[in-house]
Amino acid sequence: MSTRPILLWFRRDLRLADHPMLHEAARAGRPLIPVAILDPVAEGWGAAAMWRWGEGLRVFAGTLAAKGSRLILRRGGAAEVLARLAAETGAEAVWWSRAYDPEARARDVAVKAALRAAGLAARSFPGHLLFEPEAVATGQGTGFKVFSAYWRAASRLDPGRPLPAPGTLPAPSAWPASDRLDDWRPGAALRSGAAVVRGHSAPGEAAALNRLAEFLGTTLARYAERRDFPAEAATSGLSEYLAQGEISPRTIWAETARAGGNGKFLSELGWREFAHHLLHHSPDMARENWNRDWDRFPWRGESPDAEAWRRGMTGEPFVDAALREMYVTGRMHNRARMVAASYLTKHLLTDWRIGLAWFADCLTDWDPASNAMGWQWVAGSGPDAAPYFRVFNPETQAEKFDPLQLYRRRWIAEGQAHPPAEALSYFAAAPRAWGLDPYAPYPRRRIEPAAGRQRALDALAQWKTLKLLP
Repeated sequence: MSTRPILLWFRRDLRLADHPMLHEAARAGRPLIPVAILDPVAEGWGAAAMWRWGEGLRVFAGTLAAKGSRLILRRGGAAEVLARLAAETGAEAVWWSRAYDPEARARDVAVKAALRAAGLAARSFPGHLLFEPEAVATGQGTGFKVFSAYWRAASRLDPGRPLPAPGTLPAPSAWPASDRLDDWRPGAALRSGAAVVRGHSAPGEAAALNRLAEFLGTTLARYAERRDFPAEAATSGLSEYLAQGEISPRTIWAETARAGGNGKFLSELGWREFAHHLLHHSPDMARENWNRDWDRFPWRGESPDAEAWRRGMTGEPFVDAALREMYVTGRMHNRARMVAASYLTKHLLTDWRIGLAWFADCLTDWDPASNAMGWQWVAGSGPDAAPYFRVFNPETQAEKFDPLQLYRRRWIAEGQAHPPAEALSYFAAAPRAWGLDPYAPYPRRRIEPAAGRQRALDALAQWKTLKLLP
């Protein structure tokens, strides 16, 4: 049996428990060298996702140190960095957990080929999902296009039991040099907003497990009834931990079952699985309309309306509250996400890709598959769309899901004599160039809800005509 080290390439899988790669590596009995690489794929992430990854790396490095290990940081092309580290350390193998977005998949295929050509063993592992994307298939062996059918098929599969965290992580005889995380400046793009967002994030595996236990013990029972009310603490709050791999979906699945189960909550894990299933079968989903008939839809591009939406200054309080919540916390309540996305794509007739890019830049729980599926689902161009043009009325949605205006008051400072700290923190996080003032008058609506709906329906009628043209 070889005693040469294994390089463990960590990406967004920053945990010890239920980590198939790490579990197998610990069983191998060989020296292990954990590595994280700031490569071109990682450098392409949005500002909030990059900052959050940096915070997760900081905590994970401490977790490894408590096990007598280290996290080696290097910057550059992944194949070159790994080959150089193998030469420095005498490692003969490189292992990593699979990623499923097109950019990561293309990189990993190229890295695996380059490493094997150099005589190194390269191996990838599952762990990011309950089920590998190709493991759930129709009777004809193809991918699913409708969530309900997908989830019925997936629910018949056994995800297996979570794996325990390794007891020990054998260290090499000598550690290679490492970059300093601060030199990477992972929060640089957030600028002054980083200090604000930091107050709403508790990175790391231990925090993830604590959050899961708290949710299961106090909130799960009322999840189905109250999850759509953004002013209430009725959701799991686990999305950023899943995105960073600080907790596995299998752990959530197993612990939820132990707590008595909850079909509605588990189906939300199913939507995440479905998003990756779709992206696997349609890798251009984050760039192109999933339903190519929508290529002829008269979307608007960049405009003052789109910029007002990004800044949370549309004059539609529920929409603006959602955008401001995201800018301050790095997250946005799911009901608010749907309303904000519908408002941009329907009332403002703006291309869904503009919203997708802003979410990718601002969300600490950014997930490429869920972001793409969510935007296309709301826009109407994606899979599992309802057989009618879905238009959320932001006014009636607010009346239904924020009847006491608690959510809107929490995030909209204008018009309040004594705005809450959350509302004021948006102005601390926003760029000075925006010239925002919490005591200025609240902006007038860009468009009345009824007029926006009618404009959307008129555009739909125009699109249906265009769709019939050769």
